Amino acid sequence: MPSAGSAARQVRYVTNGPRARSSGPRTDATITVTSLGDQGVRTVFGVIYPPQVALVGFGKTTERVWADDKAIAVRPVVSVTLSADHRATVGHIGARFLGLIERLLHRPEEL
Repeated sequence: MPSAGSAARQVRYVTNGPRARSSGPRTDATITVTSLGDQGVRTVFGVIYPPQVALVGFGKTTERVWADDKAIAVRPVVSVTLSADHRATVGHIGARFLGLIERLLHRPEEL
């Protein structure tokens, strides 16, 4: 498992890397993070407005039946979504970013 410093470097790589590695024009791109869980929203489907390049949405944490390590239990689950502008990034980097968020939420002591 990555250390806290390593996790922070991974987040910076995923959020800043596409612009640095791109041969295209540079912009003052941003990533917006929104949480609508307190409004009762389970899943956020983000709309990107320039200069945004991505929106990460957190929904309401709910208790759900979950299979984990070959056992079924009721667990708190949150839906995390990513809307991204593919002119600024590629899908597999977004998927890696969501995977990193999942790992960090499972191990908050590493934040």
